[in-house]
Amino acid sequence: MEPVISELTMVDYEEVLALWKRTAGIGLSGADERCPMERFLSQNQGLSFTARLDGRIVSTVLCGSDGRGGCPYPLAVDDQFRHRGIGRALVDRCLGELRKRGIQRCPLMVFANNLDGQAFWRQTGWIHRPEIVLMSKDTSDQGESGFCPC
Repeated sequence: MEPVISELTMVDYEEVLALWKRTAGIGLSGADERCPMERFLSQNQGLSFTARLDGRIVSTVLCGSDGRGGCPYPLAVDDQFRHRGIGRALVDRCLGELRKRGIQRCPLMVFANNLDGQAFWRQTGWIHRPEIVLMSKDTSDQGESGFCPC
């Protein structure tokens, strides 16, 4: 049976959050709470997807773009459905949508201890960029999620 791929919406939020929580290599933060997620999906319509089998979400990927570059965020595939091409299909869908918007390059963040994730991305053509260092800074003193007007 082929998975049904559809755009991720807030209707999917609870089921997606549950999948992320049980997937190794996914780090959750305040940005994954309901309000920031709603804002993210609103600003990046048509870029994030779910894959369903028998009506159940078995994989999901968030993807965003600032108009200059695009970035897939957590890709999660339920353990019992890995190695079936579902994750690759979701990533291909994201990249196709980014191409339609004129996006030519995508950076990617993978936790250093997520060896399975690193292997997946390498096998799908992504390259490690040792000359680039990732840095971040919170913009709010209210924690990771900060104020959300939702």
